[in-house]
Amino acid sequence: MAECPTLTTERLVLRPFRVDDLDHLHAIMTTPEVRASLHLPAEFSMDGAWRAMLSLSGLWALRDLGQWAIEERGSGRFVGRAGLHWRPEDDWPGVEVGWMLDPAAWGLGYATEAGQRAVRYGFDQLAQDALYSLILPENTRSQAVAERLGFTPYEERVLAHFPSQAHMVWRLGRAD
Repeated sequence: MAECPTLTTERLVLRPFRVDDLDHLHAIMTTPEVRASLHLPAEFSMDGAWRAMLSLSGLWALRDLGQWAIEERGSGRFVGRAGLHWRPEDDWPGVEVGWMLDPAAWGLGYATEAGQRAVRYGFDQLAQDALYSLILPENTRSQAVAERLGFTPYEERVLAHFPSQAHMVWRLGRAD
């Protein structure tokens, strides 16, 4: 079992979630922009944010991977989450690199910076041969981040946990 490590980039700290992140996480997840990009319901609750935080954090103990809380190095401001994800369903392609940021931090390159660190962790620490990112077709901002990280569209797939719409599965091989 692994514990979530704390990592740094030039401008960010990627660290384990803390209980005091919950209000910030919920606030981000209930912004109209994030709700739209992740297809979250308008009434997304604090309990939903809590469950998301537990799920993302718990993967560290169960799979030696997970997501980090992201904060700005200079200010300590919580700006979102990024990292690695995995699900046990047969239709899940493999270890996923994902991100979700406060819309106030969009356009600053934070998703790309955190994504680069997650990719390096996936290849170096987890020895993955390929990493994936699952992105809804209308989420052009995340598609642009995936492209900057070197991912390319791999296949369109309807996933068991989200049967209402197909996701594009983006892939980045170790050799890429």
